[in-house]
Order: sequence, then C-alpha cells, then structure tokens
Amino acid sequence: MDRERQLELYGEVADQLKEAHRRVRALQVPESVRMALTRKLLVITAAAKHDLADAARRLGQFMDELDARALSDRGPTDGSP
Repeated sequence: MDRERQLELYGEVADQLKEAHRRVRALQVPESVRMALTRKLLVITAAAKHDLADAARRLGQFMDELDARALSDRGPTDGSP
C-alpha cells in the first residue's frame, strides 16, 4: 500500500472509530453491554497500529453489528406488534 493511500485509510478508520464510539455511547443498553462493545472498539484501535487493513475490515464488521442491533431494537416496521 503506498504511503498516500495508507494515510487516507488512517483518516477513514479514525473517522469511523469516532462514529462507532458515538453510536455505542448512544445505545440504550445495560452498562455491561456498552463496556463489552467499547472493549471491542479498543481492540480494533490497537490493531490499527499494526495492521490497518485488518482493523478497517474488523471495524466494518463491528459497524454492521451495530446496524443489526439498531434494526432489531426498532422491532417490526410492517405495523405488526
């Protein structure tokens, strides 16, 4: 990966990490769940120091998990109870 692309990826990962932390703080979940999610983010942050591409992949998966959690928290959207 060339240096310019690596710097660009660092910026993208940093922005996504900020967004992920914001979303975790906003979740209406027990504190134990919030702490577990925060620990996952800290692991991803540490991984970014050694393998940026892998950290970006893991962060994408984490964001997908947050999206799935948000959808399941909303319940059905077809009007059923």
